Amino acid sequence: MCGNNMSVPLLAEAVTVSGVEKETAAVSTHGWADTLSGIQLPHVKFICPHAPQIPVTLNMKMVMPAWFDLMGLSPDSPEDESGIKKAAENIKAIIEHEAKNGIPPHRIILGGFSQGGALSLYTALTSQHQLAGVVALSCWLPLHKSFPSASGGSKNLPILQCHGQMDVMIPVQFGAMTAERLKSMVNPQMITFKTYPGLSHSSCPQEMAAVKEFIEKYLPRI
Repeated sequence: MCGNNMSVPLLAEAVTVSGVEKETAAVSTHGWADTLSGIQLPHVKFICPHAPQIPVTLNMKMVMPAWFDLMGLSPDSPEDESGIKKAAENIKAIIEHEAKNGIPPHRIILGGFSQGGALSLYTALTSQHQLAGVVALSCWLPLHKSFPSASGGSKNLPILQCHGQMDVMIPVQFGAMTAERLKSMVNPQMITFKTYPGLSHSSCPQEMAAVKEFIEKYLPRI
């Protein structure tokens, strides 16, 4: 990766999977670097930042990799507003870094699984840039009450949500509620919500195929 990564803290430790052709697009993914080999595209760079090690309330304050603190897993649980906003700013710094080095925001997709997917949604929806899209796997929208409903659904942000129907950590109902909330904020036609029978809080080949199709559609070779 070109440029000075040291000015962007998350990039210093990030795993980067480079394209084999000239890189004209990027996908910043949070927490699923190991799954990328099957969906790699030759003109796309995958940037996989690592979550910092922080105490997590839900895990009895034990230190573990997390983008922000979690107090509970229900829609009404208290949220770590400052931690969520700080993590989003760190992801936005990656977007700005890539833009300065030749990949514009409209050629960048944010994506992640569970908390990483939640962070991707929040970051994209609060970004000053129109991004290429969001891949949100087994997750929810953080600080959902802080978002006003968009008038006319004018923000054309493509969003792919995928969720296992047997997810007991983040129940599929939370994903469905998130999809409905998103439809009040962005153009509803840009939102795709897919569920997978028998899938728990994990991913599957069918889900990864949907992710690859989404990336191919919104980050075509130029």
